Amino acid sequence: MDTPEFAQTQVLSMEFVDGPSRRTIEVDCFPYVIGRSSECDLALPQSYVSRSHATITRDGGRFVLEDNESRHGTFLNGELVSRRTLRPGDIIQFGSCEGPQLRFAADNKQKTTALNILTQLHGISAQHSDLEKLRWFLEATRELNSAGQVDRVLASLLETTLALAKVERGYVFLMGAHGVLELAMGRDTKGNVLTDASSVSRTVMRKAISGADQFIVTDNLSEQAEVPESIVAHSIRTIICIPLRRTRKTSHGENTYADGREVFGALYLESHSQLGGLSAVDHELMRTIAREAAALVDNAQLAVIEDQARKQEEELQIAARIQQGLMGVQIPTFPFAGVQTHSVPCSAVGGDFFDVISGEDTLNIALVDVSGKGISAAILASTLQGMLHVQLEASQPLDAIAAATNRYLCQKAVGKYATMVLLRLYQDGALEYVNCGHVYPRLCSDGRVSRLEETNLPVGLFSSAEYTVGVATLRPGSGVILVSDGVTEAEDATGDSFGDERLDSASLCIDLESILEPMADFCAGHPANDDCTIVQVVFTGHASDHSGPRVR
Repeated sequence: MDTPEFAQTQVLSMEFVDGPSRRTIEVDCFPYVIGRSSECDLALPQSYVSRSHATITRDGGRFVLEDNESRHGTFLNGELVSRRTLRPGDIIQFGSCEGPQLRFAADNKQKTTALNILTQLHGISAQHSDLEKLRWFLEATRELNSAGQVDRVLASLLETTLALAKVERGYVFLMGAHGVLELAMGRDTKGNVLTDASSVSRTVMRKAISGADQFIVTDNLSEQAEVPESIVAHSIRTIICIPLRRTRKTSHGENTYADGREVFGALYLESHSQLGGLSAVDHELMRTIAREAAALVDNAQLAVIEDQARKQEEELQIAARIQQGLMGVQIPTFPFAGVQTHSVPCSAVGGDFFDVISGEDTLNIALVDVSGKGISAAILASTLQGMLHVQLEASQPLDAIAAATNRYLCQKAVGKYATMVLLRLYQDGALEYVNCGHVYPRLCSDGRVSRLEETNLPVGLFSSAEYTVGVATLRPGSGVILVSDGVTEAEDATGDSFGDERLDSASLCIDLESILEPMADFCAGHPANDDCTIVQVVFTGHASDHSGPRVR
């Protein structure tokens, strides 16, 4: 059955997130309507939200989201939807992926807050042992495994262990980015937040972490005890320090220590009084804390990491759709030439792009490769695409376009550069091009391939760079092939590159398939490590009799 288990309850719990504001919404009456109207169950004031935007209904054991033909659409996990069954972890947005969110529970069970857990814990009958209480608490707190629950878990863990161990203060330290334990949370028995950990003995903590034991208890009243100065200064008499060791699930479902002893934190409890021989907390209880508390915090941290990764993936998908929309190219029809293109990014978003633009009796092409990959390259590529499109459409001189683009990148100091080829073909076969550090264009004519070798510096490196225009003449039936370096640098399984010579041979037929098939055979399924773009132009000459004078 694919029915989400969390829909078996009559109450649907959601978290409403609007910027820094968060609140829980409990829905027990359906249909539940979201929109801009004040009559909706959830009213959102944003202008891009329709008056009655979307509805959540029950369909047997499922919760179903339906868009009410809203003007700007309803998004589920960044995807535009009209009707969809909701599942744990889903994020709903209305009219915009930048606006408020409704987040569903990340697990399939009724959510229990840390406060409820503690309230129930304190109500347990006195006949239960401390060990039973702790085990109950740890099992219940595992319900708090939705994203963003680490602070709740730490607070609950401290409050409970302070009560069970009968100590006065407790701290949780977690490993920071530089491999140093940093204070994550502190509490005293009154629930006050502690931010000053000066009384904590780093000596005891290091001894606990480096030792083989699951926990360490100091008796600072003992005459034989070597007591660190920090403990004496703060009159600390008893310390319980429990290393938090990372656990992993084996194939048999059993917990084992990762690499045997990987420590990612420590639970540190201290008191001004002596515990009296651990009468309140026995060794089995300490072993349980050492094992189960580590798994509890580790799981909570993992949930946050997974949620962040999911959000990043959603943002990447949205960025990819935006980039595809901005760079979607509809090839114009030219009476004197034909154009074929092929472009495959190696990741969701990339730095390669091409554009084909019809000017006044001209065919204009731009092929650009921004340095780097990913979001940063895609952002710059989108900016350059707009700049080049407008200037080529206005028939600006190619060298002036390259110089303007270079000045823009240098003045903005974005830390990136781009290689590119700008090409302009006239009706009489005259060809102009500016190559800014890009792969040489191939001129294919009469069964021969030559390289157009007039070249310049890439744009974005030196503000003083100057750009010159190369020229050539095409006869009917001849053509030009432009490629990104993802073609020449495509590798096979041994790491050998496709290279310039293979590209020359493949370009003889002036046909897109004559390049793609040899590349596919060469790579033999080896994944691409760069964006791959090819633009092929064939001059037919049908309109050459109509050409007029060219002015640059």
